[in-house]
Amino acid sequence: MLWKRVEVIGDIAVLRKPIGVDVDLEVFRLIGAELTRRYPNIRSVWLAVTPVSGSYRTREYVHLAGERRTETLYREHGCVFKVDIAKVYISPALNYEHIRIARGVREGEEVLNMFAGVGLFSIIIAKHAKPKLVVSVDINPNAYELMVENVRLNKVEGVVVPVLGDAKDVARAHPGRFDRVLMPLPELAYEYFEHAVYALKSSGFIHVYDFVSAEEEGEALREAQSKYLKRCEELGVRASVSLSRVVRSVGPRYYQVVLDLYVEKPSRTSS
Repeated sequence: MLWKRVEVIGDIAVLRKPIGVDVDLEVFRLIGAELTRRYPNIRSVWLAVTPVSGSYRTREYVHLAGERRTETLYREHGCVFKVDIAKVYISPALNYEHIRIARGVREGEEVLNMFAGVGLFSIIIAKHAKPKLVVSVDINPNAYELMVENVRLNKVEGVVVPVLGDAKDVARAHPGRFDRVLMPLPELAYEYFEHAVYALKSSGFIHVYDFVSAEEEGEALREAQSKYLKRCEELGVRASVSLSRVVRSVGPRYYQVVLDLYVEKPSRTSS
C-alpha cells in the first residue's frame, strides 16, 4: 500500500502518508532508503505529512533519504520545469490532462489559465499548439517566480504571460476576451466559475476540475455535470458538456473529475 503512494517529480520521490493510518516514520525512512538504492535517478525522498492546503496549495514534508533539497527539474511532454515541492503544488497525475488540453487548442486562441502554478498547462499549450496568448495567473509569489523562469527555459516568452494575482481580479479585468479558460484548482473551481464565464468570449470552452464525493465514477460524473450545468443556467448562459472524465481517485468514494464545457452567452446578456 505504501509503495503505491509514491510520486516522482524530477529526481525527487514523494511519499504520501495514508490518511487515518498510523505508520511509524522509520518504516517510511526504510522505504526512502530502498528507493534511492533501487533507483539511481532518485536523489532525494520526502514524506508529505499533510494534504495540500491554503491559498498557496502547499504541503508539509519530512525528509526521509538522500539529498536534503526540495528543488528539482521536472520534465513533461518535451518541456522542462523548475519546481520546489515545498513552495508550490505540482502533480504528475495531471500529465495526460496537460497534453489533452494542449491538443484541443486551436491556432490563434487566447487562453486564460486561472490557476497556473509553475506554468505546466500554459507552457505545454504554448509548445504543442499555436495560441496567440496564454495569460497564466497564480496568487502564490513562489509559483509566479518559478513560472517566469520556466517561460524563459522553454522559450515561450511573448506567448505565455505570467501574472501574479487573484484569478478573479484578472478575469474581471478582461471581460469577453478569451476563447478558452482553464480552472485546474478543484478547491476554487465552483466559487470562481462565474468569473471564468465573465472572461469568456461570446462562446468558448471552460475546462473545470473539481472534487466530487460519490459511490462510483459514473455517479461522480453525473453529479459534476448537474452541478455546473445548473450554475450555467443561473448565470444565464447556455452550456453543453463536450467531455467529462475522472482524472483520478483521491480517496475512498472521492474523485477528481474534469468537465470540458462549451459555453455560449446570449447576446445582450450580462454574465
